[in-house]
Amino acid sequence: MYFPVSDVETPLWLPPLVAFVISFFTSMGGVSGAFLLLPFQVSVLNYTTPSVSATNQVFNIMAIPSGVYRFIREKRMVWPLTFIVIAGSVPGVLVGAWIRITCLPDPRTFKFFVGAVLLYIGGRLLWDTIATAGKRGSTPDHDGPEPGSSFEVSGTRFSLRRVEFSFQGKGYSFSPGVVFIFCLVVGVVSGIYGIGGGSIVAPYFVTILKLPVYTVAGAALMGTFISSISGVITFHTLAAVYPDMNVAPDWLLGLLFGAGGCCGIYLGARCQKHIPARGIKLLLCGCILFVSVRYLAGFFD
Repeated sequence: MYFPVSDVETPLWLPPLVAFVISFFTSMGGVSGAFLLLPFQVSVLNYTTPSVSATNQVFNIMAIPSGVYRFIREKRMVWPLTFIVIAGSVPGVLVGAWIRITCLPDPRTFKFFVGAVLLYIGGRLLWDTIATAGKRGSTPDHDGPEPGSSFEVSGTRFSLRRVEFSFQGKGYSFSPGVVFIFCLVVGVVSGIYGIGGGSIVAPYFVTILKLPVYTVAGAALMGTFISSISGVITFHTLAAVYPDMNVAPDWLLGLLFGAGGCCGIYLGARCQKHIPARGIKLLLCGCILFVSVRYLAGFFD
């Protein structure tokens, strides 16, 4: 099937199948899968114009709600964290969308940027996984849920200085101000990349703040969903400003990716609590670093 907006020709079944497989695994770590779906569009489908970022965000809008619903139903949403991610990510994504169009329209430069972002994500996850594996008596949030204990977030308390909550009998806390600033910066990067504002912050929550992956996944996905809506609106607005550049998303292609992602994220969110966190991290590390090395090496060829 031919998609005239993106100038892509692909079998009708391929986009939803690829999105389903990617999203099923990545959603367990709080990532929609858009960060791997974009390299697939660029390298396999040869979709390299700026509108690929907007199309990727259409995928997020379609795919993420099913997973968020599952996390809310299982009471694993840390709502203060969710609201902070949204507040920081949305304005950053708006700036990032403008930078993507004005400063990074060239496919070769864009691939280098993608490779650098993925290298950071993969490196942080790999470091955390190795460091955890070297410790004895790992905590439940790293090795898996503790049998017989509650799998719901409880005791959430919010102030301008500290957010606190309990999970599996253990207390966690973080500074809302630090998280807000980080999400604002990451929002700019994510807006350029076309993955929403929550995808890069999930590894930060797990590796730097030491929050359990089972509780941050919902917040990261919700942040990605809301910021992706803002990103798509921004790209549509900028399309009128840059009529000679392919900026607006390919809705049909994005909806096909989103259909597969919707099923994948829902099943991934449902299965997440049965999978050890270390296994989730290793899977993400392998995928991320493979794509990153390939793109960075290609830039210097």
